[in-house]
Amino acid sequence: MTDPSLITALILGVVEGLTEFLPVSSTGHLIVAGSLLGYTGEKAKLFEIVIQAGAILAVCWEYRAKLFHVVAGIFRDRLAQRFVINLFVAFLPAALLGLALGGAIKARLFAPVPVASAFIVGAFVILWVERWQRANPRAARIERIDDIRWPDALKIGIAQAFALIPGTSRSGATIIGGMIFGLSRTTATEFSFFLAIPTLFAATGYEFVKNRHSLAGGDLSMVGVGFVAAFVSAFFVVRGLLRYVAHHDFVPFAWYRIAFGAVIIATAYAGLVQWE
Repeated sequence: MTDPSLITALILGVVEGLTEFLPVSSTGHLIVAGSLLGYTGEKAKLFEIVIQAGAILAVCWEYRAKLFHVVAGIFRDRLAQRFVINLFVAFLPAALLGLALGGAIKARLFAPVPVASAFIVGAFVILWVERWQRANPRAARIERIDDIRWPDALKIGIAQAFALIPGTSRSGATIIGGMIFGLSRTTATEFSFFLAIPTLFAATGYEFVKNRHSLAGGDLSMVGVGFVAAFVSAFFVVRGLLRYVAHHDFVPFAWYRIAFGAVIIATAYAGLVQWE
């Protein structure tokens, strides 16, 4: 008979991989999915953070040639050095605010209804930015990753810090923030992928070291299943999203966010689902 905990890990891993790089909030989906599956509490939060590493590795694999070039040229290639500096600058705001406010955010906002509210607010931001960009087609002045300067990276990093609010979406904040600050849709999406590497690896490592005592030996199989599921599903999302943004906008994701958030709030207040 299949272990129910492994099925839970598989489902959550797929949810993580499918939503991590889309502007729909992986954390929000994991909180809601965990509530439906009855997998909540501190151990669940740690599990959800650790399996993010699987999704990040999918990005590392997809962009392995670019990352190898950066590592090989870090001491002699100015573009490689600029790339690393940009990632570091963009990483700092969320990292510092996360250390300062992470505990308070977890205690008060890691619940389905606050997440659903953030879903809806974020959707209206996406709709506004898409409408603004259609009215200002020349606003996208940065067409390549290598053309990003550190002030641009800092602005994107500040946008990413809003994703500390569960339901906001880290990828959504960085992509939409990048578009506001002059990046083309494709460049903003790619930079969001790269920025995920230090941001999510740091979050995963920090939470694992801080709370590793809450994972027992029997939990390793769950983590392994979730990790692999997140890697495989994220791999397909990363490739598909780049093809999508080349010809489409993010309006459908905004309407999805509104519908998703509305369902959560409606079921909660109608008493149809006892969200944890």
